[in-house]
Amino acid sequence: MKFLLSDEQLAMADGLETLLAQQCPARRVHQIIDGDEAFEPGLWQKLLDFGVASVMVSEEYGGLGLELIDLAIIAESLGQHAAPVPFLGHVLATLAIAIGGSDAQRQRWLPRLAAGEVLATVALGEGDARWRPEEWTAGLTGQPVVKHAVPHGAEAKLLVVGMADGGLGLVEADGIGDIERLDATDRTRPIDRVTLHAGAVEPLPGGQEAASRLFDAAAVLLAADAFGGGSHCLSMSVAYAKEREQYGRPIGSFQAVKHQLADMALRVEPGRGLYWYAAHAYNAIPDQSAYAAAQAKAHVCDAYLQAARDSVEAHGGIGFTWEHDAHIYLKRAIFDWAWLGQPSQHRQRAADLIGW
Repeated sequence: MKFLLSDEQLAMADGLETLLAQQCPARRVHQIIDGDEAFEPGLWQKLLDFGVASVMVSEEYGGLGLELIDLAIIAESLGQHAAPVPFLGHVLATLAIAIGGSDAQRQRWLPRLAAGEVLATVALGEGDARWRPEEWTAGLTGQPVVKHAVPHGAEAKLLVVGMADGGLGLVEADGIGDIERLDATDRTRPIDRVTLHAGAVEPLPGGQEAASRLFDAAAVLLAADAFGGGSHCLSMSVAYAKEREQYGRPIGSFQAVKHQLADMALRVEPGRGLYWYAAHAYNAIPDQSAYAAAQAKAHVCDAYLQAARDSVEAHGGIGFTWEHDAHIYLKRAIFDWAWLGQPSQHRQRAADLIGW
């Protein structure tokens, strides 16, 4: 069995890498997290021009008509560069409408979302770490809907909301009530607590099936971002170990450092196959999609968090400073680990799916 990226996918990855290397230097990422901007607008526009928002939108609505593996490759590159852009929420909201919206909803929103004319996001999580569709209670009592950890909720003009029946709904800007920006760890992807007006939600007819598919796609994209970030932590640590000298020798020549870097590589690299397979299964093997997505999210995000911690240690004292890049990746790792549920929750879901 040959399981490799196509020439077109490799070309896309190379093109995106060139764009990010030019438009997303580490210095600019530091400026974003130290300032008041929610994201880098110039980079986001370049990514929209590249087509990141239109990947899984059909050609009928102005998209590229590609699959989740293509979107996941983009997520990996963004994770590798710690790109401060509203990619996650926007592409998930776009996908939700593509798979669960009515013809009228698709015609109204997909061309505008694919072009980036409207910024959208998803509002899924609730208190007590309720992330799965069957756990949502929003709208159950007729009271205002409150959602936690909404990516770029303050900037979005359209929200896809998880509802109490396990389905999804749309909320436009005038249906959004209070927004509270949370002082969260990852400043490259700010999150908000959002209160929506009662009765402001327009249902998506895709129902529970669309919500479950959206949940799986979100898990895969987080795993892809985590793999990209973990790979960067590894390469950053290896490069430092080659150039940093102690006792007249590069620290990479010391056995303890060699073992630490080897352990990082063994922990990070297998994640590539996990997230590739989960993304492939999403479109090609739907009956295995949920299980593969749960396993990828759990394992790759766990590996990223440990790799980010190891990277801080591998850089010694400089790795603990605010000026160094290591803390940016550690905080992104915490986001990937926690958003959509901790790895233990996804392992439990995987176990439930196979009746273990």
